[in-house]
Amino acid sequence: MSKVTGFFTTLALVIGMSPVWAETIGQITVTGEGSVFAVPDMALISMGASAEADTAKRAMDQTSAITSAILNQLTDTGVAERDIQTSDLNLMPLWSNRTSSENRPKIEGYQASNRVTVRVRDLDALGGILDAVLSDGANQLGGLQFLVSDPEPLLNEARVKAVADARARAELFAAAAGVQLGPLLSLNEGGAQMPRPEMMGMARMADAEVPVARGEAELRASVTLVYQIQSH
Repeated sequence: MSKVTGFFTTLALVIGMSPVWAETIGQITVTGEGSVFAVPDMALISMGASAEADTAKRAMDQTSAITSAILNQLTDTGVAERDIQTSDLNLMPLWSNRTSSENRPKIEGYQASNRVTVRVRDLDALGGILDAVLSDGANQLGGLQFLVSDPEPLLNEARVKAVADARARAELFAAAAGVQLGPLLSLNEGGAQMPRPEMMGMARMADAEVPVARGEAELRASVTLVYQIQSH
């Protein structure tokens, strides 16, 4: 086919499509959400050690001793080294006379702290692990988050539900407005949400394991769809 023939064929197609485009009267933008529930098979714990002393070295030495005891206890309870990580090592002065306008503030001691983050893959051992590390001196307990080790298939299921939810909303709005839903113009994911960590207060259990309940984890997804509106 020659270039001239191809040009006129394309022009004819555009002209033939123009009445359809002329019937477009607007757009519908909708957001849909989908969620999936699953029993967690892993937990993420944030714990740590903090100590105060009259010198920076003593404060750091005490914190390091507690941290070492925590790490040893975690290893003894069967937690793999790859699932243990230390972070946020911190040392700060403790000031006196901070609220007095007559006397200059001065350092009266130091506080050192260290954080340990642990992945627990055997949830049946979670209560015993918490009890063991608290007994060994951990004096800071932050978030406990129950997770699914392979969340992507579940998130994909939530995404499919979110698209279906958005499509149903678009059809409902179009019917209520007395218009015809046209083709899909765009699809944007609003984000996927994993379970949020739960904050745990300081606890010390001497004779019993710390009670925990895993429940179900909710994984959520949201999407935004934009449809053309066409008149009847």
